[in-house]
Amino acid sequence: MMTLMSEHPAQRRTLAVLVVAQIFSGAGLAAGITVGALLAQDMLGSTGLAGLPAAMFTIGSAAAAVGVGRISQRTGRRAGLTLGYLIGGLGSFGVVAAAVAGSPALLFVSFVVYGAGTATSLQARYVGADLAQPPHRARAISTVLVATTVGAVVGPNLTMQMSNVAVSWGIPALSGPFVLSGMAYVVAASVLWVMLRPDPLVLAREIAEPPSEVVGTHAPTRWSAPIVAGTMVMVVTQLVMAAVMTMTPIHMQQHGHGVGAAGFVIAVHVAGMYLPSLLSGMLVDRFGPGLIAVAAAGTLVAAGVGAALAPPSSMPALAVALGLLGVGWNLGLVAGTTMIANATPVATRARTQGTVDVGIAIAGAGGGLGSGVIVAFADYPGLALLGSGIALLIVPALAWATRRPRVRDHSSFVRSSVEVVSDPVSTTLPVDHGSSRQADPTVG
Repeated sequence: MMTLMSEHPAQRRTLAVLVVAQIFSGAGLAAGITVGALLAQDMLGSTGLAGLPAAMFTIGSAAAAVGVGRISQRTGRRAGLTLGYLIGGLGSFGVVAAAVAGSPALLFVSFVVYGAGTATSLQARYVGADLAQPPHRARAISTVLVATTVGAVVGPNLTMQMSNVAVSWGIPALSGPFVLSGMAYVVAASVLWVMLRPDPLVLAREIAEPPSEVVGTHAPTRWSAPIVAGTMVMVVTQLVMAAVMTMTPIHMQQHGHGVGAAGFVIAVHVAGMYLPSLLSGMLVDRFGPGLIAVAAAGTLVAAGVGAALAPPSSMPALAVALGLLGVGWNLGLVAGTTMIANATPVATRARTQGTVDVGIAIAGAGGGLGSGVIVAFADYPGLALLGSGIALLIVPALAWATRRPRVRDHSSFVRSSVEVVSDPVSTTLPVDHGSSRQADPTVG
């Protein structure tokens, strides 16, 4: 058995492979997000339906999250992630075909399939924690997230170039970014299939103690307080982020901004979503996920107010607001993911994480679909302010979770959100129910 602070020899290789794959998947994810609403508006001729693409690919993301989680639980992370990215690539090329054929039906079906790439990109963050020590799990998760930054920032800024390429090929300009998306997802899948060896989840099972822990892959999921709280945090942050982000390009276009300007603002937003990840991970490891989740709520409130007050003609003001929106999402995602990674045993880990991501995807679908309707009947500032109000729900959600009877020490939950679960890469510690700090390996 390994000592508490030692790192598994395969952890560094796992993180390195994930970093390479996530650079490509980030480009695939962000390129489509940038022009999805614009493509739908162009094909449907309606702003009120412009939020449908975000809703469609987040519905697809919900379905894919379950599939990727179950496949990963059964056969390992490598197979689950590879299949998810390949399906996402298929959806990207389907969007291109729909744009060429002028078929809204095919467009929305393809957006659902495209959502598999989104789900897989998010599921990859859990993989970084499979072999990580509890005191370093948030940083492992954040390393995977920050790797997405390179591709996620480059992708939106290539929208104009890919649009020009599409025109030169004789296909609709807005379909060009989805060509980039499909190619990026296929490369990410290839990297994972060839290089993610040994499989981190399979290895975690092999070294788990007692041996019976690795057999029960159909054991029921225990929805403990940290899992519930982590899910709530990520659902709220996803809902707010998706709603405001989806309608920002439309809002900018209506006030005279071009595709390039919208791409820049979305690039700043995506950079905010992923670039602070290493800092977020260190903050979560240092102060605990509960406190950082509260900070996420405050940041999202500031982003919503900033977007509402930003002059429509000011691209810099909108970029700042969308950057803050991304940072708030990042803080919430790292904090919530750490709560769940700490609380899930290896026997049900991937399946539970996939189920949690279903809730996140549904929240994103609701935000994307509802955003267009709200803006159609109200306006963009109203949507942004509503998002600020919803973000504040994170605080009572955490308070409710910490007051659940099974959480014996509230301060321990806020600092670490760790329950004593089967942990194959940690030293087995004696459980003293009178002192959760003694049983909690992440509390220094």
